[in-house]
Amino acid sequence: MTTDNRDDYIKYRFRRAEESLDEALILADNERWNAVINRLYYACFYSVIALLLKHGIETQSHDGARTQFGLHFIKTGKMDKIHGKLLTKLFDYRQKGDYGDMFDYDEKIALPLIDKVKVFLKEIKKQIW
Repeated sequence: MTTDNRDDYIKYRFRRAEESLDEALILADNERWNAVINRLYYACFYSVIALLLKHGIETQSHDGARTQFGLHFIKTGKMDKIHGKLLTKLFDYRQKGDYGDMFDYDEKIALPLIDKVKVFLKEIKKQIW
């Protein structure tokens, strides 16, 4: 991948992160809590992919992205541990909400996560640009 292509892909992934957050807000207004969790997770995931790409780190899976994020940004102290914990929590919540039978989140769980994801994206953006 050329530098120009990589930069375009980084911008694309971060834009998808912001769009996913916007989608989560729309879904929250309509009290679709499992879908809110899903979109919040993807907001973080897409931003992490952008960050990893910025540093020449490519992954093939969600677990790979989480692992590389942890190794290169959390364990090194470039980003606070709370961000690694948030990504893992959202991954687990998304798995349960998307694939678990007879399970539904509510606003008590979902709403506080919105502000945490906003901070997460802000911190990732600082690392990229």
